Amino acid sequence: MKFLDQAKVYVRSGNGGAGAVSFRREKFIEFGGPDGGDGGRGGDVWAEAVDGLNTLIDYRYQQHFKAKTGGHGMGRNMAGANAPDLVLKVPAGTEILDEDNATVIADLQKVGDRVLLARGGNGGFGNTHFKSSTNQAPRRANPGQEGIEKWIWLRLKLIADIGLVGLPNAGKSTLLARVTAAKPKIADYPFTTLHPNLGVVRHKGREFVLADIPGLIEGAHEGVGIGDRFLGHVERCRALVHLVPAFGEEDPAEAYRIVREELEAYGGGLADKPELLVLSKADLVDGETLAAAKRDLEAQAGRVPLVASAATSQGIEALLDACLALLDGGREDRSAAGEGKPWTPGT
Repeated sequence: MKFLDQAKVYVRSGNGGAGAVSFRREKFIEFGGPDGGDGGRGGDVWAEAVDGLNTLIDYRYQQHFKAKTGGHGMGRNMAGANAPDLVLKVPAGTEILDEDNATVIADLQKVGDRVLLARGGNGGFGNTHFKSSTNQAPRRANPGQEGIEKWIWLRLKLIADIGLVGLPNAGKSTLLARVTAAKPKIADYPFTTLHPNLGVVRHKGREFVLADIPGLIEGAHEGVGIGDRFLGHVERCRALVHLVPAFGEEDPAEAYRIVREELEAYGGGLADKPELLVLSKADLVDGETLAAAKRDLEAQAGRVPLVASAATSQGIEALLDACLALLDGGREDRSAAGEGKPWTPGT
């Protein structure tokens, strides 16, 4: 399935049905009178987060969604039927933005979240509604209310526990394939990964979701390379694993600096997330070069990095242990801040 994380769609709620002009004309009934029914309500347009979706690909081939018009009123005081609602089904983690692609209308973070995008028009009154002592045979009825139309943006931000960040060819896809059942494309050239990939890690009886994000290069926040559009997928991650290759065009200290500057330039709190620093591709260099790279990276980052190789499984066990500890630390931080506690009066 092709990955699509952003789509622009047009939505329009249904018009209300028109009221009816009708009079009773029945044999053996002495007094007739108006009996025109009201029109039915137009359909609403909703967006709902559902299970089983992980991309917005459905909205690439259909961009216009219109709810149906309510039924028209009829004689004998029969009201028109209300039109059914139209529901746009999206993956959990989808943001809905106004046409300016900046104003957030709603953020559907979990399955079952719903939001009303456009309310259907009310049905018009039939002539029965206008009957009075001074107007016993009204010959007027209201048309249905017009529906609401608008353009909106759907923007998917994948929900994962840990996000992998780093330069192109830092070994992110190889690591994801090693520790999960995901099968991302792996090759020896930059930008092999062109869209985010997700995988579920099962380690020591626990599970967490790992996200592989396309690589960053210097100037990504200005659109260089693939740019930073995919960084939105790690905004929801609880922690980051920063892979710095021991073998590559950039020395480890410079590679670390480039990615950190891009995270800070993007904003969204990415630079403040808990981060696990890993010196990857350890199998491609000799021991002396690896030790020098580790020292340089420690001096630049101010902390000792883990050393790992996804190709040979070197250090993978320690890396996964550190990921679990990182997630546990984030959970403790949120508990200390009062998040996740039940509401009590006065809080």
